[in-house]
Amino acid sequence: YADERRTEITSVAGEVDIEELIPEENCIITLTNMGYVKRQPTSVYRSQHRGGRGVSGMQHREDDYAEQIYSVSSHDHLLFFTTAGKVYRLKGYEIAESGRGGKGINVANLLQTEGDEKVSAMICTREFAGAEEERFVTMVTRKGVIKRTKLADFANIRRRGLIAVELDEGDELVWVCLTDGARDIFLETRNGMAIRFEESQVRAMGRTARGVRAIRLEEGDYVVGMALADESKTVLSVTEKGLGKRTEFDRFRNQNRGGRGVTAHRLTEKTGFVAGCLAVSDEDDLMLISRSGVIIRTSADTVSMVGRASQGVTVMRLDEDDALVTVTAVAKEPEEAETKDETQKESPEAGLTESAQTAENPPESTAAPEETEE
Repeated sequence: YADERRTEITSVAGEVDIEELIPEENCIITLTNMGYVKRQPTSVYRSQHRGGRGVSGMQHREDDYAEQIYSVSSHDHLLFFTTAGKVYRLKGYEIAESGRGGKGINVANLLQTEGDEKVSAMICTREFAGAEEERFVTMVTRKGVIKRTKLADFANIRRRGLIAVELDEGDELVWVCLTDGARDIFLETRNGMAIRFEESQVRAMGRTARGVRAIRLEEGDYVVGMALADESKTVLSVTEKGLGKRTEFDRFRNQNRGGRGVTAHRLTEKTGFVAGCLAVSDEDDLMLISRSGVIIRTSADTVSMVGRASQGVTVMRLDEDDALVTVTAVAKEPEEAETKDETQKESPEAGLTESAQTAENPPESTAAPEETEE
């Protein structure tokens, strides 16, 4: 037109945050052994009865399997810790959402990792400083070394990552959690040993420090799980062959850091070695995943409460060549109460009915007398 433009085209600065346009929702982050990651709504997996076979969680290569799952918010800061002791940061929504059968995207396309380092743990937070109480990142390595560092030290993470812990040769960083300086740390090993000690026994250190011994391990043993002791919750322990149990935390008395611990799971050829442990409440759902990529969601209160040195009950039925690799807890869905009627109509591939499970797979709790501390 002949007249001059009546509107002005300018860059918007400081008025609209692109993050405000992204809806916030709870989601499940799934990570495979070969480093493929994806984001899904928590409603994808319906609740099933204990002992079911579950549903397929994702497509994967023949030699790959789903290894870790996390329940987060799409707006949380996600800190990815690798086996090499480094840390990287993303926002939840930066991980692409995909369907239940989708393979996801290789995490190497999202993080600038180096060499053969692999993401081994993740935590989420809304802020790094300004909270009422000081928070710490508590890290435990496969060989039983523990370290605490202030969360504020991780506020400025470069795209190439930062060193989170200095590792000994042959060691790997496996478990990380947020603490407030007054918690009890609980660790369990592959051979079924566990130790509980006060967090204050580990002084706060700088990012590049090595850490101190958390538990004295026997030859061939290593840490498979870390939890924060909470008397309102129980410690769930699962084995490679699909057996699990819940035990009250007060069955594990506080000890000095660096000891051998006590027997936490009685292992036999039937149970296999311990695959993982975590703290759960009756209001939690459990997400269990096997090496073949099958995921099952079941209520935590369906797992029997038994003694410290017992085998437990079947929580996931596995094929002969399959194994349970990890477990995590997620919040129950509001509509979960309606799933009982739906479950009875499902085909065998989607899960057995409660009556069928009872007939085919009766509970097999084999509690043993309490053992003395070692």
